[in-house]
Amino acid sequence: MLIALFLFSSVSYGGFVPKDSRVPGGVAVIALPQKGDAPPHVFFQKKRVFTARLSGQWYAWVGLPLSLKTGDYSAYWRTKEGDKPLSFSVKNKEYQKQYLTVKNKHVNLSAEQLTRVRRETPEIRGAMDTFKPVIYELPEQVVQPTKGRISSSFGLRRVFNGQSRNPHSGMDIAAATGTPVLSALNGKIAAIGDYYFNGKTVIVDHGQGLTTLYCHLSKTEALKVGDKVDAGTKLGEVGATGRVTGPHLHWTVTLNGARVDPALFLSVE
Repeated sequence: MLIALFLFSSVSYGGFVPKDSRVPGGVAVIALPQKGDAPPHVFFQKKRVFTARLSGQWYAWVGLPLSLKTGDYSAYWRTKEGDKPLSFSVKNKEYQKQYLTVKNKHVNLSAEQLTRVRRETPEIRGAMDTFKPVIYELPEQVVQPTKGRISSSFGLRRVFNGQSRNPHSGMDIAAATGTPVLSALNGKIAAIGDYYFNGKTVIVDHGQGLTTLYCHLSKTEALKVGDKVDAGTKLGEVGATGRVTGPHLHWTVTLNGARVDPALFLSVE
């Protein structure tokens, strides 16, 4: 009962809402007809999605995977009368290619390196792709995690040493080593560590399947999994750890297990 009261009484949202962009890697912001304080249950591709209320109106924030094909889709709003479809269309978006040169050891992994990556990947993905029915107050706007120039945008097709890799799953912000890195939103630390590809990394869980990742840090703050952080809390400092060509912050935003464009969460793209 105490948990339920916390969840319902914490439904106090500011004016923030991501930009609606119904493309692969975007976010479909869908108005819901639900009344009352209880958070709606909405699902997309069998995963529960983030919901928030603004000026008395409930919305679902549906993360659209980069792998999604163009066409018509439905999220499903769960009600006492059954699941009701919330239909929307996804349009095509062409993302650019980026060619990078890095040390061969980061492209062609040794058996030992591959073993390490396979060990680390479940921890990273588990922290990023979780859904916890916890509600944190949303600020009026998201905190840009570090000051600097956006050096590589979301969705770029990465080509390392001539070998094509998965599209860029986040936003790179170029900044000098030591520049503070801040949490974009309120939440709790979901993972913190030093990983082969990502280098020194912090992952913050903002509840309801919304998580953010900050990596290639030169150092992290004295934080541990489960620590609560507020929007603007210092997580670490910009660096060049892991697979990088220079100091920068790689920032990833995940909604319902989908990597989505961080620019949609900032007041200025």
